[in-house]
Amino acid sequence: MNLNPINRGISILGVLFLGVIIILVISYFNISIKSVVEKPETKDNFSYVVGNSESIWDRYFKGPATYLWQDVWVDIFWKSFINSMERIRDGKPSELDKQSPTVSY
Repeated sequence: MNLNPINRGISILGVLFLGVIIILVISYFNISIKSVVEKPETKDNFSYVVGNSESIWDRYFKGPATYLWQDVWVDIFWKSFINSMERIRDGKPSELDKQSPTVSY
């Protein structure tokens, strides 16, 4: 087992601890997070980023994501999963049971 600290990631507790440290540092410099978030410039910046993100999603990612969801996930995986679950519920052998090799002795 490799316990080299360089290859390890940060844990949830580490992220929370880092967040607390950042808030303490911001407080030390007398910066109010509430006043920064409520500034009109901040709201304008967020609305600009959200608007562009939606535009990028609609233009580039919506088509492939919809294809992957409908034609790949639902048609191939989900429908076969539901079919297998219904067969198990009804007491019939699933596709896995039908396709697996059997041994007669």
